[in-house]
Amino acid sequence: MIGQHNTDEKTLAYINLFAVLGTLENLCKIDDEAKAIIARKQVSIGFAVEDGPAAALFFDHGTCRLKNGAAQCQIRLPFSSIQKFNGMIDGTVTPIPSKGFLKLPFLLKGFTGLTDILTRYLKASPEELQDPAFFEKSTTLMFYTIASAVSQIGNHDKVSQASASYMKDGIIKLSIKNGPTASICVKDHHLTTVKKVPKAPDASMEFGSISIARDLFDGKVNSLACIGTGDIRMSGMISMLDNMNRILDRVGLYLA
Repeated sequence: MIGQHNTDEKTLAYINLFAVLGTLENLCKIDDEAKAIIARKQVSIGFAVEDGPAAALFFDHGTCRLKNGAAQCQIRLPFSSIQKFNGMIDGTVTPIPSKGFLKLPFLLKGFTGLTDILTRYLKASPEELQDPAFFEKSTTLMFYTIASAVSQIGNHDKVSQASASYMKDGIIKLSIKNGPTASICVKDHHLTTVKKVPKAPDASMEFGSISIARDLFDGKVNSLACIGTGDIRMSGMISMLDNMNRILDRVGLYLA
């Protein structure tokens, strides 16, 4: 996938850190097994990528937060290249910490356990998706990953930067009816995803149900057709939504 379809490794690194690993925040809220792994833990892991992103995950007695920057962390994982960081995400590279050796058991067992659970949800088998509770959690986590990826792609992907350059300042509410909601905040053509309901969005895009959202995420249905049938509802500043949709079209190329 990488290098094809006009995608690039640097954008993928930002997606992997802020969208994929960032979804651990949500996993630890909705999955009991994940909650149990960090229930009695207070530890932070920083990821510092040469010529790329830097952020740290803070685990604190059952909660998880991703914060910008990797300076303040107990375990620090430096990556000498973007390719090596992406390799850690796809399982082909084993990172070596530059600090936090006494916390290695958590890195090898706890953190790996969390990423294994997340992978199970994000790459679910058709059989697993037969379970309605699993289906809902899987689609919810996929929603947050995609919502976060929109901002990273809009900021770093050359093709999508053009779409972001046309977006006026404001907030887009992205949601699944009776389900998760995120805000895509635009300021000076820079996009930030906030996993909260916006107070006064300038535009709104809502998937009519969790099953419609899933079919869209899996590429089984066409978004334009869903707008025609009312399964996707859009309101507010349409130009913002048009440009966000162009960026959304690129998400699948990176997260395939």
